[in-house]
Amino acid sequence: MEVARTGSFTEAAENLYITQPALSRIIKSLEDELSTPLFVRSRKKLILTDAGHVLFKHAHIIVKQVDLLKTELGNLLTPKKGHIRIGLPTITNSFFFSELLASFHHEYPDVTFQLEEDGSKLIEEKIIDNRLDIGVIVLPDDHNQLDYFSFINETLKLVVPSSHPLVKKEEITLDELKKEKFIMFNQDFELRNLILTACLETGFQPNIISETSQLDFIEEMVASNLGITLLPESTCAELTSHLHTITITNPTIEWNLALIWKKDAYLPQIAKEFIRFAKSKLTNLNENSST
Repeated sequence: MEVARTGSFTEAAENLYITQPALSRIIKSLEDELSTPLFVRSRKKLILTDAGHVLFKHAHIIVKQVDLLKTELGNLLTPKKGHIRIGLPTITNSFFFSELLASFHHEYPDVTFQLEEDGSKLIEEKIIDNRLDIGVIVLPDDHNQLDYFSFINETLKLVVPSSHPLVKKEEITLDELKKEKFIMFNQDFELRNLILTACLETGFQPNIISETSQLDFIEEMVASNLGITLLPESTCAELTSHLHTITITNPTIEWNLALIWKKDAYLPQIAKEFIRFAKSKLTNLNENSST
């Protein structure tokens, strides 16, 4: 391009900071590769051949594409732009995660998000299948394919309608619930497994009368006196006044929430930056809550 612009090997070589013989060899090598001359060489000025004009036109496009490539690679290595696919369980505190995403967006305004709400099992599957970059789930016992950062450790509480006979109790054992009707999340949710396992280990099969994937629907059914449910402490804090929560003892059922991503898998640089950012924010949250 520089030889075509100047019409001179000597001037082009000076502008490119290489010797004139070296530049002549490069052009000759290019002509040999393309099997056609690119310049009509004369004493006065170099003139582009028809093939030279075609190459010159495409060279402009190639240079622009190379510049764009460098820019995009630079954005990856110094993350300012990108797209992050995140899976969130429907049961968690949506306000908190909205705050987390808003804080990240404030620092990285050109980053976009794809948010998918699902149960922990489906989120885990999508992470492993590379359909999501990052997820928030109830950490399963077998998590060999995942890297994770645990940030919430709490227990489940009993949720009953305000008219329920148990509202006068401050604590209740799980065994006392064996005659109750349970309203549960469906099998896509690890929370269901936690409750079911705890009930079976206590010695009874819970009477599940309804299953759903929607927290709002569970709240409405419990408030309508159709049954009881068990929910994490943080979720209970957002329930309506028509519902009452009671501490469960013997046994307490732990609910551990973790940020996950696929182990030993490629992650976009901006997703790695989000993990670092989230770890910092979530660590501060735990420290503040413990004090």
